[in-house]
Amino acid sequence: MKNSLKFAALALALTLPLAAQAHKAWLQPSQTVLAGNNPWVTVDAAVSNDLFYFNHVPLKTDNLSIIAPDGSTVPAQNTATGKYRTVFDVELKQAGTYRIGVVNNYVTGSWEENGQPKRWRGTEATFATEVPKDAKKLQVGQSVSRVETFVTNGSPNETALKPSGVGLELVPVTHPNDLFAGEEATFRFQIDGKPAANLEVEIVRGGTRYRNAQDELKAKTDAQGQFTVKWPEAGMYWIEANAQDGKTTVKQAKQRRLGYVATLEVLPQ
Repeated sequence: MKNSLKFAALALALTLPLAAQAHKAWLQPSQTVLAGNNPWVTVDAAVSNDLFYFNHVPLKTDNLSIIAPDGSTVPAQNTATGKYRTVFDVELKQAGTYRIGVVNNYVTGSWEENGQPKRWRGTEATFATEVPKDAKKLQVGQSVSRVETFVTNGSPNETALKPSGVGLELVPVTHPNDLFAGEEATFRFQIDGKPAANLEVEIVRGGTRYRNAQDELKAKTDAQGQFTVKWPEAGMYWIEANAQDGKTTVKQAKQRRLGYVATLEVLPQ
């Protein structure tokens, strides 16, 4: 599979962006805290210029994962993709906390062929067969990204919050569905299961379309990978962190890019 520059740019836009990119990827549930007999939530998935408005492209959900309160995975329902967003429903049959996320782990390649630039994006498994072994000026990279949100039916639990140990992950210290305006919350970032120290974290409240400034909050993780934020007011918040290292699983790749985004709801007191 060989793709043009245009395709490669679009594919990158539909995955988690790094801090240098203006567009923001996100998942936004209709509610994050519910109670009842088999309630449902509808989730919007998009990459946009403003939080949380549909004005750029839909977020691809090919690698969507929904982890139920008992640790099992459940399917999305009624999935549809339009011009600006993807929408799907989740039936909350179990009581407890669900982790809803799009997890991408892919390899990119660029090279010259007959004097023309070529771009490729795919999996580690297809890299060997789809990228020419004799490619000139070959550059290879690897990217692992997560876009997540959390929803709780009834009493919260932590089974679905357990990290996988792969890439950059958020490990809640404060439960992500127990957030209130004026209170502090603590979270921990880790990379491949180890504390991600000195990581820059950006936190932005939704509604940026109607503000002249992002009004972002900045935080930095400590030696244990932890950071604390005091929520200034209620609303939906977008959290992003990025990192890079050389711990690739493809020998030709010299750099691994890691990205994480979460949408959290902060409720009024």
